[in-house]
Amino acid sequence: MTAGLVCFSHGQESGPWGTKIRAMAETARAAGWEVESIDYQGMADPLARVRKLVRYCRDLAVPPLLVGSSMGGFVALGAAVQVPVRGLFLLAPAFYLPGLEEQLPDTFPDCPTLIVHGWRDDVVPWQGSLRYASDTRAGLMLLDGDHRLTANLPVIQHELAGFIQRLDEPRSAS
Repeated sequence: MTAGLVCFSHGQESGPWGTKIRAMAETARAAGWEVESIDYQGMADPLARVRKLVRYCRDLAVPPLLVGSSMGGFVALGAAVQVPVRGLFLLAPAFYLPGLEEQLPDTFPDCPTLIVHGWRDDVVPWQGSLRYASDTRAGLMLLDGDHRLTANLPVIQHELAGFIQRLDEPRSAS
């Protein structure tokens, strides 16, 4: 029996099993979680990507942990307001960009959320992640990194492992 499922959503210009996703999948598997990565290649419309992820999640027996990078972060957030999820782990999510801001959900998911963003990102400004984190209960980690965050993979893997571990901990009764 596995501890859970991590479902990855890649960015606009990448694929379902790029460098970051492979590294994070290794981390998730080491924690006893299954992994899946949705293929959005050839799908330019972010809302079509959200619909595809929602359809996938609705067929699952248990809520997944959604991990999204760049446009995939936008997609993961869009799905998380429509289907139950265990959490959101987002890398440089494409929030508050011209053309996307009006497509952001009106409400935010009530789930554990951690955003990792490079302060040298010249594709998706980190200020959007700060804005989202300040409007929600999301954690935010700013790294000395660019949009791809490839040089930061060891830190990202460490943070994902810790995030998964916290999800695995029994919740105290409130």
